[in-house]
Amino acid sequence: MRRLLGEGHRVEAIVRPGTELWRLGDLGRELALHELDLRDSEAVARLVSRLAPEWVFHLAAHGAYSSQTEVRRIFDTTLGGTVNLLEACLVAGFAAFVNAGSSSEYGHKDHAPSESEPLAPNSHYAVAKAAASMYCAYSAQRADAHAVTLRLYSVYGPWEEPARFIPTLLARGLDGQLPPLVNSDVARDFVYVDDAVDACLLAAQAPETPRGAIYNVASGVQTTIRDAVELASRLLAIEAEPRWGSMSDRQWDTDVWVGDSSLIAERLGWQPRHDLEAGLAATAEWLRSDPQLLDRYLRGAA
Repeated sequence: MRRLLGEGHRVEAIVRPGTELWRLGDLGRELALHELDLRDSEAVARLVSRLAPEWVFHLAAHGAYSSQTEVRRIFDTTLGGTVNLLEACLVAGFAAFVNAGSSSEYGHKDHAPSESEPLAPNSHYAVAKAAASMYCAYSAQRADAHAVTLRLYSVYGPWEEPARFIPTLLARGLDGQLPPLVNSDVARDFVYVDDAVDACLLAAQAPETPRGAIYNVASGVQTTIRDAVELASRLLAIEAEPRWGSMSDRQWDTDVWVGDSSLIAERLGWQPRHDLEAGLAATAEWLRSDPQLLDRYLRGAA
């Protein structure tokens, strides 16, 4: 939203009822905000018809965090919400619909999977995301509409949910500490948020891309939790010793997790502009620049 507003677009933001809005507080009157439950198909259709958006960036989901375990809500929101929103947009008409997919759709692989590989989702959330991606691809082809899914790997950076790994690591690190940690060999493919936004905008601006295209958005570099902690410790001069295994692994944790972004590079010209060191440094500086934000992230990391 900040990128779009900065480039002069009119932005209409939809949030679920009861959402905490602290991330949006600095946007003031620049942003038009609407509370809407995507599970309510009639309400979704009414709002989309009234707004008639040209570009739609669909980022809503439930189940991405280990605390979100309600199976019915995961499918009603992540799959059902996608169906409701895209169907309403197809009726209203649009120039681009960008759906946020997930690397979790692939499940455990021993290599960097390409978009054409069979999916093997290993959680309810991953199953719902995979179904939503397939639904978007089929609907785009059926309706000859410009709808694209971006399978995002581990996006991090300013404004991330405070309880997640990178903001917890950096907020604690700026306080000279380290957080509880999972197995040191757990792997991720980290993508800086500005690079993920680049991919979203490139996808929206490429109507010639195949209908229903799916693209991986990944750095192509596998990073273990140990690598990330060592890098943060060097950047922030953290002297505390890591306590590996002091946090339980999640069911999706694995020692191989890396993406192949060659297709989006070939078709849309996307390349990540930030390596992990640059992204961590930028995020730490963002946290350091606002004591109130840092305090919020420290409380969220507690």
